Amino acid sequence: MNWYEKLNEYFPVEEMKSKEHMEMLLKEKGDVYHKDEGPHHVLMYAEFKTFIFIDYVYVSTASRGQGLGNKLLTKLKEKNKPIILEVEPFDYEDTDSEKRLRFYQRQGFVHAQSIGYSRRSLATNEENTLEILYWSPGNDNEEEIYVQMKKMYEDIHTYKDQQLYGKAYQPVDEVLTYDNDREAEDIFEALNSKENAQQ
Repeated sequence: MNWYEKLNEYFPVEEMKSKEHMEMLLKEKGDVYHKDEGPHHVLMYAEFKTFIFIDYVYVSTASRGQGLGNKLLTKLKEKNKPIILEVEPFDYEDTDSEKRLRFYQRQGFVHAQSIGYSRRSLATNEENTLEILYWSPGNDNEEEIYVQMKKMYEDIHTYKDQQLYGKAYQPVDEVLTYDNDREAEDIFEALNSKENAQQ
């Protein structure tokens, strides 16, 4: 399997960019968009001057639990910039989603509860709501993370979307919202309360 097939098998269709989109980003935005690939992993990320956005991270089932994910993130953390990523909302029934969140919690990521993020998939035409996690070496606040997410959305997610997909994603202000009073359950609190309930 090539790197794209691995990602495509692991991530839901509504979260996937087309192979053409990713190849175009690697070619035309190679100073920002990067692929780190090995026999057991694929990491796609965008590194801007002030932050890093993890687009996709895949670790093969065979090598999970061997510290590979930790190594990949440590390498990014050493750049000493905030790291931002999108995750599916916590699902009590989905053990994969739980493992993923526990991993990011151990890595020191925080849930940006003030940031709302919902966009329509061009593949399925359905609304896809995600939550934002971030790790910050300099204690960036959620408003700063929101500003960085907007830049990423316009520079990466919607790059040449009309040309690539024949239609455009929604404008950034429809997709990303910032609200200090947003009623969002902290993903990590939900995770911990589930664990406490099981004990």
